[in-house]
Amino acid sequence: MAAVLSDPALHTFIGGAPDTPDALRSRYRRITAGSPDPAVSWLNWVIRLREEDCLTGTVQATISPAEQGPLAEIAWVVGVPWQGRGIAREAARGLVDWLGRQRVRTAIAHVHPDHRASAAVASAAGLAPTEVRHEGEIRWRRDLPA
Repeated sequence: MAAVLSDPALHTFIGGAPDTPDALRSRYRRITAGSPDPAVSWLNWVIRLREEDCLTGTVQATISPAEQGPLAEIAWVVGVPWQGRGIAREAARGLVDWLGRQRVRTAIAHVHPDHRASAAVASAAGLAPTEVRHEGEIRWRRDLPA
């Protein structure tokens, strides 16, 4: 994953810089340990492209309690060489569909207002933009069936 996530172009809209392999290992250790809050679940998957037998990105969800039922904040990233092939769209759709089967009631994502590709992924996963802004990003939302 260090190679997949090493391209600075991935940080155009989210800021920061790629993690070093050691920093990525440390981050993955924290993720694997799970949330320090027992009411919150961290779910993280790598995306593997079978045809090329390689890792291409990640999808993740942080599930928290909410008034209407569990809420999942989702995110995705696909390495630059694999972008534009529908991989993020398929992964995000699959994630949101899976979350609905887990009794999650709401999925949200935060997308930079200029990131048209991520907006297209969010839309393909059934999320719609809201008026809410979080740290300069547009909150997208989908209510999942009860």
